[in-house]
Amino acid sequence: MLLSEHSALKLEIKSLPAKEKDKLLLRLIAKDKVLTEHLHFKLLEDENDLVKRQEQLMELMDAGISELLSGKKATSKDVLLKMRKLNGSINHHFKVTRDLNSEMELRIHLLLQIPIEFNESIFSSLYKFNEKLNVYFVKTTASLLNKYYKMHEDLQFDLKESINALLAKIYAHQTAAAAKTLNLPEYL
Repeated sequence: MLLSEHSALKLEIKSLPAKEKDKLLLRLIAKDKVLTEHLHFKLLEDENDLVKRQEQLMELMDAGISELLSGKKATSKDVLLKMRKLNGSINHHFKVTRDLNSEMELRIHLLLQIPIEFNESIFSSLYKFNEKLNVYFVKTTASLLNKYYKMHEDLQFDLKESINALLAKIYAHQTAAAAKTLNLPEYL
């Protein structure tokens, strides 16, 4: 049931006493962990906390990637799973903070650090993961570019060099074919 479809319900909710509305609002917020965390960030935290959150997530990503590279020989499957997990952490960060700039910086950092070149043959059982990783990597970059184009030109200027390095990485590896299919530019 959507609230927008029930104007009578909207009017009744608005006519509730403030104390009752507050009680209902708190019950609803408690059911959504992301909303609770977003409200905590918005109401109780400041710019310094945003920087701390970004640094903590950057450290988490670096630790995850170094763990991936330092252990046994990483496969495309391992990298794909790690990349999806870290992308989920970035998505959560954005849902909580609603800060596009830190999201962009985190995503660029992830894409620049994560390995994408593997020598897995066509006959290997891991080859399908290699292709999936390439497509996922390029689609993530395409999504990043769509957000980049919507940003203010001053913010675009700050990120342009990093994005060009990312595009160079894509076109220097097997991901180039997928990038051409999605019409990604070779540089900005």
